[in-house]
Amino acid sequence: MALPTVLAFDTAGPWVAAALVRGGNVVESFSKDMPKGQAEQLMTCLEELLARHNLRWQDLDALGVGVGPGNFTGIRISVSAARGLALGLGIPAYGVDGFVQRKRALPDGDVVAVPAPRDHVYIIGSAGPILQPIAALETAPSQDPDPAALACAIAQHAAAQFPAASAPPAPLYVRPADAAPARDAAPKLLTDAP
Repeated sequence: MALPTVLAFDTAGPWVAAALVRGGNVVESFSKDMPKGQAEQLMTCLEELLARHNLRWQDLDALGVGVGPGNFTGIRISVSAARGLALGLGIPAYGVDGFVQRKRALPDGDVVAVPAPRDHVYIIGSAGPILQPIAALETAPSQDPDPAALACAIAQHAAAQFPAASAPPAPLYVRPADAAPARDAAPKLLTDAP
């Protein structure tokens, strides 16, 4: 079986990052700093990446997407895009968490930790990801890889999973959203009237 063509992307931080893997090799990867506007720019960035390599969406065998932890809204942007593209193209989309990304991108022996706000990091505990102050770690975490390197790790991981079936990617949230659900009852619709 030929090695797959995989497009991977991530918006879990203040960036849009993407990588294209073809025949087992990273063809191109990039990242753009983007604290805002990821939803408006993601598809354009991906289409431009494909166009630079004379590829169409239909030429892809699989997708890879970063699922977090990270920015709540950013994660939802990329996961939603991956799910929609996979469904429309009829190809698998593989969700790759930030811990797997960094394990692939960092040298062996480095502490795998995902940056979090306010001098904290997410690490893997016995029950899954937990939030930990950096000062409480026995060993300081490594410098976080460039988002383009993380996109490469996502693409390589997805390529390694292909052609296995995959459940639709789902966000990896370590903590609940800051926004609380509305407490007001939903308005009564005219169709609900007796």
